[in-house]
Amino acid sequence: MTTPAPPGPPRPTSRDVARAAGVSQATVSLVLGDKWRGRVSEATAGRVREAARGLGYRPNLAARNLRLGRTRTALLVVPALTNEFFARVYTGAAAVAAAHEFGVVLYPSPDGIGPARDPFASARAALDGVIASSMAADALGALHGAGLPLVMLDSDPAAPGPAARVNLDIADGMRQVMDHLLGLGHRRFVHLASAVGSWTFAVRARALHEAVRAVPGAEVVTVPAALDVRAGRRAAEEALAGPGPRPTALVCDDDILAAGACKAARRLGLRVPDDLSVTGFDDLALATAVEPELTTVRLPAEEVGERGMRALLAVLDGRPAETGGLPVRLVVRGSSAPPSDRPTA
Repeated sequence: MTTPAPPGPPRPTSRDVARAAGVSQATVSLVLGDKWRGRVSEATAGRVREAARGLGYRPNLAARNLRLGRTRTALLVVPALTNEFFARVYTGAAAVAAAHEFGVVLYPSPDGIGPARDPFASARAALDGVIASSMAADALGALHGAGLPLVMLDSDPAAPGPAARVNLDIADGMRQVMDHLLGLGHRRFVHLASAVGSWTFAVRARALHEAVRAVPGAEVVTVPAALDVRAGRRAAEEALAGPGPRPTALVCDDDILAAGACKAARRLGLRVPDDLSVTGFDDLALATAVEPELTTVRLPAEEVGERGMRALLAVLDGRPAETGGLPVRLVVRGSSAPPSDRPTA
């Protein structure tokens, strides 16, 4: 017969923390719940945190969540799991969530940017809020209709519904691409456009066409393609083999399409960038896996996820979410160069 181990010391309580810090339990609750600003002095908050650390106190999250009616779980809805951009968005959101003892459930919409089905019998019972990346606001009807706070990432700022938004300066990214190519002397463009009907791609198209219209003699032909390498290759082959003068630059909505464009050029015996410049968008790992490496626009995907999760936390706490778009940056690599038919001085 084994002798039972003696019971360990009792688990410290918020009352113990309050006693050690010389404050009330209500003050302990405010400080450890990160709601003390404007109610408790910095010195008092520091004293409470130090007392909690010294005692090894950890709040009973299950009890607190039950009391608040929260699960401390957010749903991140994305159009697809196969795109690296959304994986990086999740990484950023999950890091901020973990720091606030939240979890993030990743959920791909079964129909891409189309209506997302409610993944649970009752979204209200299972979640505290929803973050949706690169989707139309009306595609989230099943979830938003559950009365959950909705934060939209990379979405139309004019669409009603979300409690907060986090957007990238997508238009500026395309303007940077066009300034680069026009500055090199390109005037005949093909826009290899994503066939996905979302705000982010509409913004890219609008910025590209505005840049072309501003330069006399510049022209662009738009060719849509599904977001995969094979579709990009087929669309680029058709555009390059068409009648009339060959374009000197292919401006692609995504690095995946740009990889397809590079394959099309090789199949047609064209050299990138000597005969044809190719640019992408996103700066995925693929951008440096192809040869030559892609000139593309770097999107801070992890920062998008971080900002999105912080926005949801702010909404849940009744605080204003951080505003302002995130900047993007053109990364010039080996796939762009002056056109071979550019007149020399």
